[in-house]
Amino acid sequence: MQVNDVVAYIQADRDRFVADLKEWLAIPSISGDPAHAEDVRTSAGWLAEYLRGQGFPTVEVWDTPGLPAVFAEWPAEDPDAPSVVVYGHHDVQPVEPLEEWETDPFKPVEKGDRLIGRGASDDKGQVFFHTLGIRAALAASGRQAPPVTIKLLVEGEEESGSVHFADLLRTHRDRLACDAVVISDTTMWSADVPSMCTGMRGLAEAEVTLRGPDGDLHSGSFGGAVPNPLHAMASLLAALHDEDGRVAVPGFYDDVVPLTDEERELFARLPFDEGEWLRTAGNSRAAHGEKGYTTLERVWARPTAEINGMWGGHTGPGGKTIVPREAHAKISFRLAAGQDPRKVQEQFRAWVAEQAPAGVEAEVRVPGGGVRPCFSPIDSPGVKAARRAMERAFGGDVLFTREGGSGPEADLADILDAPLVFVAVGLDGDRIHAPNEKVEIPLLLKGAEAAAYLWEELATALR
Repeated sequence: MQVNDVVAYIQADRDRFVADLKEWLAIPSISGDPAHAEDVRTSAGWLAEYLRGQGFPTVEVWDTPGLPAVFAEWPAEDPDAPSVVVYGHHDVQPVEPLEEWETDPFKPVEKGDRLIGRGASDDKGQVFFHTLGIRAALAASGRQAPPVTIKLLVEGEEESGSVHFADLLRTHRDRLACDAVVISDTTMWSADVPSMCTGMRGLAEAEVTLRGPDGDLHSGSFGGAVPNPLHAMASLLAALHDEDGRVAVPGFYDDVVPLTDEERELFARLPFDEGEWLRTAGNSRAAHGEKGYTTLERVWARPTAEINGMWGGHTGPGGKTIVPREAHAKISFRLAAGQDPRKVQEQFRAWVAEQAPAGVEAEVRVPGGGVRPCFSPIDSPGVKAARRAMERAFGGDVLFTREGGSGPEADLADILDAPLVFVAVGLDGDRIHAPNEKVEIPLLLKGAEAAAYLWEELATALR
């Protein structure tokens, strides 16, 4: 495939590509707002019709008990060629506070090289660059079909928790059978430092209640003679980390996949300014965390425990001298590759039971099974192939990052039993989930170029 042919095709198609994307962005597909449920269905229908027009032989709208996904398949010329699922989502976040938008969030506008509108980066724009990439690859090669079977799966509930997505994957597991899953719902380090994500942390949550006496007690009559649940809670939370910033729950780190020396070296090559980062972190005054790891390593690849809230007793105006009957705290754990949310929740429950002093009853409630982390080794065939495609498009070295949050990627990897490959061109500065979301049009075109090279690279790497 000639690079110039791909680039020439993409540049020639730029205006049509942006115009079509604007039309899709104008549909307010907010999955978290029931008032926009029909808009999400309209978005799915629009995408399905568009993909048929792009040449996909098979296009279907897959209903769920909630909101629909779109499935499209373009078989490879070679029936023995690898199959690749490309995942993205067509639903978007709410737009409030509306008064902070400089333009109508659902009337996308171009300002220079920027396209502004809800979903421009997260995730309609990044889904859309694949359609241009496929067209460019076919035009440059003269083929009628791609070198791998491409299966596009575009979810309609990602921004509202992907509540039906795992069941959708199980229902259609045979149709979605593949050798790799390409994710285009993340970001690069910056426009001039292209990078690939290789993992996303998971999440587990818990709420702790410590109970003492049956009711609040007069501190003069009983204080110092019976356990105080708030004192016990303060001691418990203080013991959650050791002096090196490590989580003290037994077994917490047993399953964590350690960072390799190569990953740490590649992270260190990123132009990270800790002072500037601290300013973005609410003007935090110092970096803090697990000893022996850099800030980037902590937020991308190491697990954490955070105290999200603590309350109990009298918190209103004036004094109330009591021994409170109970105390409460909310805890969240960001999980690194290898950890399982349910196992961490059970480890925490057992630890709390051991920490509770005599006379204090401990209860730990967990709100569901949490979110599992996902991870792609940088030396895996799919990641190496995608890196080559990205380097061809960007004309230089591509580094690696990870991300602190997660979505349904772990379900995709586990249910489809396929490795993940992250290819995305969003930026942290795209203001996703916030007013004035935007995407850089030149980066979308670079994403299309990388996608055009990707299929050829994966066709070889995954055999």
